[in-house]
Amino acid sequence: MSASWPRSAVTPSLGEIQAPVKDRLGQVALELRRIVVADFPMIEQISEHLLLMKGKLFRPTLTLLASSIEGRPAPRAATFGALVELVHLATLVHDDSVDHSALRRGMPTVNSLFSHQISVIMGDFLYSRAVAELARLGDVEVLRTLASATNEMTVGEMRQLGAVDALQFSEDDYEALIRAKTASLLSAACEIGCIAGAPDFRSVLSRYGRCLGMAFQVADDLLDYTATEASMGKPAGSDLREHKVTLPLIAVLPKMTQAERREVETLFASSNTDEDQISRVAGIVTEHGGLEYARNRGEQFAEEAHAALADLPESTASAALHDAIAYAVDRSQ
Repeated sequence: MSASWPRSAVTPSLGEIQAPVKDRLGQVALELRRIVVADFPMIEQISEHLLLMKGKLFRPTLTLLASSIEGRPAPRAATFGALVELVHLATLVHDDSVDHSALRRGMPTVNSLFSHQISVIMGDFLYSRAVAELARLGDVEVLRTLASATNEMTVGEMRQLGAVDALQFSEDDYEALIRAKTASLLSAACEIGCIAGAPDFRSVLSRYGRCLGMAFQVADDLLDYTATEASMGKPAGSDLREHKVTLPLIAVLPKMTQAERREVETLFASSNTDEDQISRVAGIVTEHGGLEYARNRGEQFAEEAHAALADLPESTASAALHDAIAYAVDRSQ
């Protein structure tokens, strides 16, 4: 591990990172509920379900911390954080429908509770509520930033779906994908916070958020190999089950024997994968060092995120942003 990235022996918890903005995170939750309210019973029912599975509010936390860097009041930061989370929820609803996922954060997905059609329409509803709220506020810069990230995520998803042979997916392809699908929204979350309260650091924290997002997604892809279903809130091995090629597998494909390669090809060609197949392929990836390679790459992205924060003024908010890097990468350890 590089000495240029100072880290404490104990990884900070998300609660510790959120401590400087804890009260305003409560406002984010209230704003989320206000923005999605609709006078239609099915939408109300689905919205209530989604609010229960909204997760840990990591992206709104970044928005609030970024808005606090210069110590100025940012009255709209909680609303902007809610809008970032709303876009994130919309992408999860659509992703679960595309992937036919049954669980998300230990709870049934919208598509499993209702239908894929309703899931797609509900995701559209969440996007449209975010846009309508920004139109009401009249903040063109935030609208432009969020719209750019949303477009980048959509194009990234289309590129992944359009891949003819998943096993030809290169490391460059993978990085372009996670830059679009994950890093773009974390970058936007930080940039929007700066628009609200720290405009001088807008480009700096946009870059930080993008690097953090890359590290975060690599760690997420590692967790699919290493975590349990109880800790993930969805079945372990989901990426292999859904024939998704992530960095641990990409890194070791050239090292495989012909027999091992055939094992992987059989898994990806099968419409009904079994747990033994997934376990065997995961074992091959581990044996050839795929997990270690991905961890090292995640550390490199983390160091880039750390470097982006070099010129921030010292504050509880900037310290929390530093801690967020360790939180993002150490989830996979």
